[in-house]
Amino acid sequence: MSAPFEIGLYGFVENTPDPETGRSRPPQQRIRELLEEIELADQVGLDMFALGEHHREEYLASSPETLLAAAAARTERIRLSSAVTVLGSDDPVRVFQRFATIDLISNGRAEIMAGRGSFVESFPLFGYDLNDYDELFAEKLQLLMRLRDEPVVTWDGKHRPPLRDAAIFPRPVQERLPIWVAVGGTPGSAFRTGALGLGLALAILGGDPQQFVPLRDLFREGARRGGHDPDALPLSLNLHGFVADTAEEAIRRFTPAASVVMNRIGRERGWPPYGEAQVRRDAGPDGALLLGDPDRVAEKILRQHEAFGHGRVLMQATVGSMPHDQVLRCIELLGTKVAPVVREEVARRAA
Repeated sequence: MSAPFEIGLYGFVENTPDPETGRSRPPQQRIRELLEEIELADQVGLDMFALGEHHREEYLASSPETLLAAAAARTERIRLSSAVTVLGSDDPVRVFQRFATIDLISNGRAEIMAGRGSFVESFPLFGYDLNDYDELFAEKLQLLMRLRDEPVVTWDGKHRPPLRDAAIFPRPVQERLPIWVAVGGTPGSAFRTGALGLGLALAILGGDPQQFVPLRDLFREGARRGGHDPDALPLSLNLHGFVADTAEEAIRRFTPAASVVMNRIGRERGWPPYGEAQVRRDAGPDGALLLGDPDRVAEKILRQHEAFGHGRVLMQATVGSMPHDQVLRCIELLGTKVAPVVREEVARRAA
Protein backbone atom coordinates (compact mmCIF):
# COMPACT_ATOMS: atom_id res chain seq x y z
CA MET A 1 0.00 0.00 0.00
CA SER A 2 1.45 3.38 -1.00
CA ALA A 3 2.09 6.09 1.58
CA PRO A 4 -0.48 8.89 1.89
CA PHE A 5 0.16 11.94 -0.28
CA GLU A 6 1.80 14.70 1.78
CA ILE A 7 1.02 18.41 1.58
CA GLY A 8 2.88 21.16 3.38
CA LEU A 9 4.40 24.61 3.34
CA TYR A 10 7.84 26.14 3.10
CA GLY A 11 9.32 29.60 3.33
CA PHE A 12 12.25 31.74 4.40
CA VAL A 13 10.57 33.95 7.04
CA GLU A 14 10.20 36.69 4.46
CA ASN A 15 10.15 40.20 5.87
CA THR A 16 10.06 42.35 2.75
CA PRO A 17 8.36 45.76 2.87
CA ASP A 18 4.58 45.65 2.80
CA PRO A 19 3.47 46.62 -0.75
CA GLU A 20 0.93 49.11 0.62
CA THR A 21 2.84 50.74 3.50
CA GLY A 22 6.43 50.25 2.35
CA ARG A 23 7.37 49.18 5.88
CA SER A 24 8.64 45.85 7.18
CA ARG A 25 7.41 44.26 10.39
CA PRO A 26 9.55 44.27 13.53
CA PRO A 27 11.56 41.03 13.29
CA GLN A 28 10.29 39.72 16.62
CA GLN A 29 6.71 40.17 15.41
CA ARG A 30 7.39 38.32 12.16
CA ILE A 31 8.95 35.38 14.02
CA ARG A 32 6.03 35.27 16.45
CA GLU A 33 3.66 35.15 13.50
CA LEU A 34 5.71 32.40 11.86
CA LEU A 35 5.37 30.18 14.91
CA GLU A 36 1.62 30.79 14.94
CA GLU A 37 1.50 29.79 11.27
CA ILE A 38 3.36 26.54 11.96
CA GLU A 39 1.08 25.77 14.90
CA LEU A 40 -2.00 26.25 12.72
CA ALA A 41 -0.51 24.10 9.95
CA ASP A 42 -0.10 21.35 12.54
CA GLN A 43 -3.65 21.77 13.82
CA VAL A 44 -5.29 21.62 10.37
CA GLY A 45 -3.47 18.43 9.42
CA LEU A 46 -0.73 19.57 7.06
CA ASP A 47 2.20 17.18 6.85
CA MET A 48 5.27 19.41 6.64
CA PHE A 49 6.60 22.88 7.37
CA ALA A 50 10.05 23.67 6.00
CA LEU A 51 12.26 26.74 6.45
CA GLY A 52 15.08 27.72 4.13
CA GLU A 53 18.40 29.31 5.02
CA HIS A 54 19.19 32.79 3.73
CA HIS A 55 21.64 35.46 4.80
CA ARG A 56 19.97 38.54 3.33
CA GLU A 57 18.22 41.54 4.84
CA GLU A 58 14.75 40.57 3.58
CA TYR A 59 14.77 37.14 5.27
CA LEU A 60 14.92 36.20 8.96
CA ALA A 61 15.89 32.53 8.57
CA SER A 62 19.68 32.68 8.73
CA SER A 63 19.36 30.00 11.44
CA PRO A 64 16.36 27.89 10.41
CA GLU A 65 17.23 25.11 12.87
CA THR A 66 16.66 27.52 15.77
CA LEU A 67 13.19 28.36 14.47
CA LEU A 68 12.39 24.70 13.77
CA ALA A 69 13.38 23.79 17.32
CA ALA A 70 10.98 26.43 18.65
CA ALA A 71 8.26 25.06 16.37
CA ALA A 72 9.02 21.49 17.46
CA ALA A 73 8.20 22.36 21.05
CA ARG A 74 4.85 23.91 20.02
CA THR A 75 3.55 21.24 17.64
CA GLU A 76 2.53 17.60 17.83
CA ARG A 77 2.54 15.83 14.47
CA ILE A 78 3.76 18.03 11.63
CA ARG A 79 7.18 17.18 10.18
CA LEU A 80 9.83 19.91 10.28
CA SER A 81 12.55 20.42 7.70
CA SER A 82 14.97 22.89 6.20
CA ALA A 83 14.34 24.10 2.65
CA VAL A 84 17.23 24.28 2.20
CA THR A 85 20.28 23.89 4.40
CA VAL A 86 23.12 25.43 2.35
CA LEU A 87 25.38 22.49 2.99
CA GLY A 88 28.39 23.71 1.01
CA SER A 89 28.99 26.58 3.45
CA ASP A 90 28.23 24.62 6.63
CA ASP A 91 29.82 21.82 8.64
CA PRO A 92 28.00 18.49 8.15
CA VAL A 93 28.81 17.46 11.73
CA ARG A 94 27.04 20.52 13.13
CA VAL A 95 24.19 20.17 10.65
CA PHE A 96 23.60 16.59 11.76
CA GLN A 97 23.82 17.48 15.45
CA ARG A 98 21.37 20.36 15.10
CA PHE A 99 18.79 18.29 13.25
CA ALA A 100 19.26 15.32 15.57
CA THR A 101 18.42 17.72 18.40
CA ILE A 102 15.28 18.90 16.58
CA ASP A 103 14.38 15.25 16.11
CA LEU A 104 14.67 14.68 19.86
CA ILE A 105 12.59 17.76 20.70
CA SER A 106 9.90 16.75 18.19
CA ASN A 107 10.01 13.02 18.98
CA GLY A 108 11.05 11.96 15.50
CA ARG A 109 9.67 14.63 13.13
CA ALA A 110 12.84 16.22 11.71
CA GLU A 111 14.17 16.08 8.17
CA ILE A 112 17.10 17.71 6.36
CA MET A 113 16.64 19.22 2.90
CA ALA A 114 20.12 20.01 1.64
CA GLY A 115 20.95 22.18 -1.34
CA ARG A 116 23.71 24.15 -2.99
CA GLY A 117 21.81 27.39 -2.37
CA SER A 118 20.00 29.79 -4.69
CA PHE A 119 21.96 32.69 -3.15
CA VAL A 120 25.67 32.61 -2.39
CA GLU A 121 26.10 35.15 0.46
CA SER A 122 26.90 32.38 2.95
CA PHE A 123 30.08 31.31 1.12
CA PRO A 124 32.17 34.46 1.64
CA LEU A 125 30.46 34.99 4.99
CA PHE A 126 31.84 31.71 6.31
CA GLY A 127 35.13 31.73 4.41
CA TYR A 128 34.45 29.42 1.46
CA ASP A 129 35.61 29.85 -2.13
CA LEU A 130 32.78 30.00 -4.67
CA ASN A 131 35.07 28.26 -7.16
CA ASP A 132 34.53 25.14 -5.02
CA TYR A 133 30.73 25.55 -5.04
CA ASP A 134 29.75 22.12 -6.42
CA GLU A 135 32.71 20.23 -5.00
CA LEU A 136 31.94 21.50 -1.50
CA PHE A 137 28.35 20.32 -1.73
CA ALA A 138 29.18 16.88 -3.12
CA GLU A 139 31.84 16.16 -0.50
CA LYS A 140 29.80 17.42 2.43
CA LEU A 141 26.70 15.53 1.31
CA GLN A 142 28.70 12.29 1.34
CA LEU A 143 29.89 13.05 4.88
CA LEU A 144 26.38 13.95 6.06
CA MET A 145 25.13 10.57 4.83
CA ARG A 146 27.94 8.82 6.72
CA LEU A 147 27.03 10.71 9.90
CA ARG A 148 23.40 9.67 9.49
CA ASP A 149 24.30 6.00 9.18
CA GLU A 150 27.27 5.62 11.56
CA PRO A 151 27.55 6.93 15.15
CA VAL A 152 31.37 6.64 14.98
CA VAL A 153 32.99 7.96 11.80
CA THR A 154 36.47 7.90 10.28
CA TRP A 155 36.59 10.17 7.24
CA ASP A 156 39.00 12.13 5.03
CA GLY A 157 38.11 14.92 2.64
CA LYS A 158 39.49 18.01 0.94
CA HIS A 159 37.39 20.76 2.50
CA ARG A 160 37.13 19.72 6.13
CA PRO A 161 39.61 18.42 8.74
CA PRO A 162 39.62 14.59 8.92
CA LEU A 163 37.64 12.61 11.45
CA ARG A 164 39.26 9.72 13.35
CA ASP A 165 36.86 7.42 15.19
CA ALA A 166 34.75 10.49 15.92
CA ALA A 167 31.64 9.78 17.97
CA ILE A 168 28.83 12.02 16.70
CA PHE A 169 26.09 12.77 19.22
CA PRO A 170 23.26 13.18 19.94
CA ARG A 171 21.63 10.51 17.82
CA PRO A 172 18.10 11.21 16.55
CA VAL A 173 14.90 9.38 17.46
CA GLN A 174 14.56 8.17 13.86
CA GLU A 175 16.93 5.38 12.96
CA ARG A 176 17.83 7.18 9.71
CA LEU A 177 17.27 10.91 9.73
CA PRO A 178 15.64 11.64 6.33
CA ILE A 179 17.89 13.56 3.93
CA TRP A 180 16.49 15.19 0.79
CA VAL A 181 18.27 17.18 -1.89
CA ALA A 182 16.59 20.22 -3.42
CA VAL A 183 17.30 20.81 -7.11
CA GLY A 184 16.27 23.86 -9.11
CA GLY A 185 17.06 22.67 -12.62
CA THR A 186 20.51 21.10 -12.82
CA PRO A 187 20.38 17.70 -14.56
CA GLY A 188 23.56 16.41 -12.92
CA SER A 189 22.21 17.20 -9.46
CA ALA A 190 18.98 15.29 -10.13
CA PHE A 191 20.93 12.26 -11.37
CA ARG A 192 23.35 12.37 -8.41
CA THR A 193 20.49 12.54 -5.92
CA GLY A 194 18.95 9.36 -7.30
CA ALA A 195 22.31 7.60 -7.45
CA LEU A 196 22.84 8.35 -3.75
CA GLY A 197 19.40 6.98 -2.86
CA LEU A 198 18.11 10.27 -1.44
CA GLY A 199 14.78 12.03 -1.81
CA LEU A 200 14.52 14.72 -4.49
CA ALA A 201 12.72 18.05 -4.00
CA LEU A 202 12.20 19.76 -7.37
CA ALA A 203 11.86 23.53 -7.00
CA ILE A 204 9.55 24.72 -9.80
CA LEU A 205 9.07 28.45 -9.36
CA GLY A 206 7.53 29.43 -12.69
CA GLY A 207 6.75 28.44 -16.24
CA ASP A 208 5.43 25.03 -17.31
CA PRO A 209 6.14 22.23 -14.80
CA GLN A 210 6.23 19.73 -17.67
CA GLN A 211 9.68 21.08 -18.50
CA PHE A 212 10.92 19.47 -15.27
CA VAL A 213 9.70 15.95 -16.05
CA PRO A 214 13.09 15.10 -17.65
CA LEU A 215 14.73 15.89 -14.30
CA ARG A 216 12.37 13.43 -12.64
CA ASP A 217 13.44 10.86 -15.23
CA LEU A 218 17.14 11.56 -14.62
CA PHE A 219 16.55 11.15 -10.89
CA ARG A 220 15.01 7.75 -11.46
CA GLU A 221 17.74 6.72 -13.87
CA GLY A 222 20.34 7.73 -11.30
CA ALA A 223 18.55 5.58 -8.74
CA ARG A 224 18.68 2.57 -11.07
CA ARG A 225 22.37 3.13 -11.80
CA GLY A 226 23.04 3.44 -8.07
CA GLY A 227 21.27 0.17 -7.27
CA HIS A 228 18.18 1.75 -5.71
CA ASP A 229 14.51 1.18 -6.46
CA PRO A 230 13.37 4.36 -8.27
CA ASP A 231 9.80 3.88 -7.11
CA ALA A 232 10.92 3.72 -3.48
CA LEU A 233 12.75 7.06 -3.47
CA PRO A 234 10.58 10.03 -2.45
CA LEU A 235 9.90 12.92 -4.81
CA SER A 236 8.53 16.34 -3.85
CA LEU A 237 7.51 19.37 -5.88
CA ASN A 238 8.20 22.72 -4.21
CA LEU A 239 6.14 25.53 -5.74
CA HIS A 240 4.88 29.05 -5.12
CA GLY A 241 1.19 29.59 -4.45
CA PHE A 242 -1.61 30.89 -2.29
CA VAL A 243 -5.11 29.72 -1.42
CA ALA A 244 -8.02 32.10 -0.79
CA ASP A 245 -11.79 31.78 -0.74
CA THR A 246 -11.99 32.82 -4.41
CA ALA A 247 -9.53 32.60 -7.28
CA GLU A 248 -9.58 36.36 -7.86
CA GLU A 249 -8.91 37.05 -4.20
CA ALA A 250 -5.91 34.69 -4.30
CA ILE A 251 -4.44 36.57 -7.29
CA ARG A 252 -5.14 39.92 -5.66
CA ARG A 253 -3.46 38.88 -2.41
CA PHE A 254 -0.47 37.10 -3.95
CA THR A 255 0.55 39.43 -6.78
CA PRO A 256 1.74 42.59 -4.96
CA ALA A 257 3.78 40.76 -2.32
CA ALA A 258 5.34 38.29 -4.74
CA SER A 259 6.14 41.07 -7.21
CA VAL A 260 8.22 42.91 -4.59
CA VAL A 261 10.41 39.83 -4.10
CA MET A 262 10.59 38.59 -7.68
CA ASN A 263 11.42 42.03 -9.06
CA ARG A 264 14.10 42.63 -6.44
CA ILE A 265 15.77 39.32 -7.33
CA GLY A 266 15.07 39.93 -11.01
CA ARG A 267 17.02 43.20 -10.98
CA GLU A 268 20.02 41.27 -9.63
CA ARG A 269 19.73 38.48 -12.19
CA GLY A 270 18.42 40.23 -15.27
CA TRP A 271 14.91 38.77 -15.25
CA PRO A 272 12.02 40.52 -17.01
CA PRO A 273 9.55 42.47 -14.83
CA TYR A 274 7.19 40.32 -12.77
CA GLY A 275 3.56 41.30 -12.29
CA GLU A 276 -0.09 40.37 -12.67
CA ALA A 277 0.17 39.16 -16.29
CA GLN A 278 2.83 36.59 -15.37
CA VAL A 279 0.93 35.60 -12.23
CA ARG A 280 -2.27 34.96 -14.20
CA ARG A 281 -0.37 32.97 -16.81
CA ASP A 282 1.36 30.75 -14.23
CA ALA A 283 -1.90 30.35 -12.31
CA GLY A 284 -3.48 28.77 -15.40
CA PRO A 285 -3.80 25.02 -15.98
CA ASP A 286 -0.31 24.66 -17.50
CA GLY A 287 1.52 26.99 -15.10
CA ALA A 288 3.46 26.23 -11.95
CA LEU A 289 1.62 28.46 -9.46
CA LEU A 290 -0.70 26.74 -6.95
CA LEU A 291 -2.88 29.83 -6.88
CA GLY A 292 -6.63 30.11 -6.51
CA ASP A 293 -9.58 28.85 -4.52
CA PRO A 294 -9.37 25.40 -2.89
CA ASP A 295 -10.93 23.57 -5.84
CA ARG A 296 -8.56 25.13 -8.35
CA VAL A 297 -5.48 24.46 -6.23
CA ALA A 298 -6.50 20.86 -5.60
CA GLU A 299 -7.10 20.38 -9.33
CA LYS A 300 -3.65 21.83 -10.13
CA ILE A 301 -1.90 19.54 -7.62
CA LEU A 302 -3.66 16.50 -9.05
CA ARG A 303 -2.81 17.56 -12.61
CA GLN A 304 0.84 17.77 -11.65
CA HIS A 305 0.64 14.42 -9.88
CA GLU A 306 -0.45 12.81 -13.14
CA ALA A 307 2.75 14.07 -14.76
CA PHE A 308 5.27 13.46 -11.97
CA GLY A 309 3.84 10.73 -9.74
CA HIS A 310 5.30 12.52 -6.72
CA GLY A 311 4.33 11.85 -3.13
CA ARG A 312 4.69 15.32 -1.61
CA VAL A 313 4.01 18.93 -2.55
CA LEU A 314 5.23 21.94 -0.59
CA MET A 315 3.84 25.40 -1.27
CA GLN A 316 5.57 28.71 -0.52
CA ALA A 317 2.62 30.89 0.39
CA THR A 318 4.64 33.87 1.61
CA VAL A 319 6.80 34.66 -1.41
CA GLY A 320 6.69 38.19 -0.03
CA SER A 321 5.31 39.69 3.16
CA MET A 322 1.54 39.30 3.46
CA PRO A 323 -0.90 40.20 6.26
CA HIS A 324 -0.82 37.56 8.95
CA ASP A 325 -4.57 36.95 8.94
CA GLN A 326 -4.49 36.25 5.19
CA VAL A 327 -1.67 33.74 5.62
CA LEU A 328 -3.55 31.99 8.42
CA ARG A 329 -6.65 31.74 6.19
CA CYS A 330 -4.52 30.28 3.39
CA ILE A 331 -3.10 27.65 5.75
CA GLU A 332 -6.60 26.80 7.02
CA LEU A 333 -7.93 26.33 3.49
CA LEU A 334 -4.91 24.29 2.40
CA GLY A 335 -5.27 21.94 5.34
CA THR A 336 -9.05 21.58 5.54
CA LYS A 337 -10.20 21.99 1.93
CA VAL A 338 -7.32 21.19 -0.42
CA ALA A 339 -5.42 18.42 1.35
CA PRO A 340 -8.36 16.05 1.99
CA VAL A 341 -9.47 16.21 -1.67
CA VAL A 342 -5.97 15.59 -2.99
CA ARG A 343 -5.19 12.75 -0.59
CA GLU A 344 -8.45 10.99 -1.36
CA GLU A 345 -8.00 11.22 -5.12
CA VAL A 346 -4.34 10.13 -5.05
CA ALA A 347 -5.30 7.16 -2.88
CA ARG A 348 -8.10 6.29 -5.30
CA ARG A 349 -5.69 6.37 -8.24
CA ALA A 350 -3.27 4.09 -6.41
CA ALA A 351 -5.93 1.55 -5.43
